[in-house]
Amino acid sequence: MNTHGDLARIDLNLLRVFEQVMRQRRVSRAAAALGLSQPAVSNALRRLRGLLGDELFVHTPAGMAATAYALRIAPSVTQALALIDTALAAPGAFEPARDERGFTLAMTDVGQIYFLPVLMQALAREAPGVTLRTTGVGGAALADAMAAGHVHLALGWLPDLRAGFYQQALFRQGYVCLIRRGHPALNAPLDRAAFLALDHVHIEASGTGHAQVDEQLARRGLRRRIRLAVPDYVALGHVLAGTDLVATVPERFAARVCDALPLAARPLPARLPPSAIHQVWHARVHRDPAHQWLRALVARAFGGPGRGGDAG
Repeated sequence: MNTHGDLARIDLNLLRVFEQVMRQRRVSRAAAALGLSQPAVSNALRRLRGLLGDELFVHTPAGMAATAYALRIAPSVTQALALIDTALAAPGAFEPARDERGFTLAMTDVGQIYFLPVLMQALAREAPGVTLRTTGVGGAALADAMAAGHVHLALGWLPDLRAGFYQQALFRQGYVCLIRRGHPALNAPLDRAAFLALDHVHIEASGTGHAQVDEQLARRGLRRRIRLAVPDYVALGHVLAGTDLVATVPERFAARVCDALPLAARPLPARLPPSAIHQVWHARVHRDPAHQWLRALVARAFGGPGRGGDAG
């Protein structure tokens, strides 16, 4: 009987010939089903007999009769080929209304404030069984998590995600000064002198492009007096609403928190380069129908039509 070395030399084409001869019981019919010539099928059977150490089929007036060994292995061969065909088949269509899978999205805390309310409303309408999980952004750690398939999509200004990733621009936004309603500074235009006379909150926002705000302000001669530094935006709205501190923030974040808290947004005394907000995904999920649907949903909600992204 065969050895382990012989088994290593068996390719799928030989097994497909075996399966068709088992079904058709004639070499000519098996050849027609496989799109091969009769000599090619006969040669494949000869190789397989040598590798497995069994005759497999014998000629009879009624056609090719399977040996006891062939009858024993046939169900397993058929099942194995079916599993391989299923695994390698093109991905099927995604039905959002019926699917119950979960997606993990990476975004900053300010991204959660801006994106999640709209996304959850869209899911409730289109895919009530689909769930989301969010995680933070963190440079190389995020890239590794997306490459491993643990994070499926990242949203935000993420300059560290380049090689091996696709991205699609959603929108661009500028920056504004966020301040509480009734603040004495609102009684006059917020010019350079008034802006620099205020006490400011610095948001570090590490791992995102928003961390460059301090540098951009300094280049324009606006060196703020920092009274409070925070790592993120989580408590910023409540801090500003209860103090005379001010902060320089993305304009869409300002619009969202101004709807919920007694805050006002005012133009900065200097124009900063806008930030480009993207959705970014790894090449491993680029063609998956479920992920294509999710990206199209995000694009409809926050940007233009759901087009394929550019490779980073």
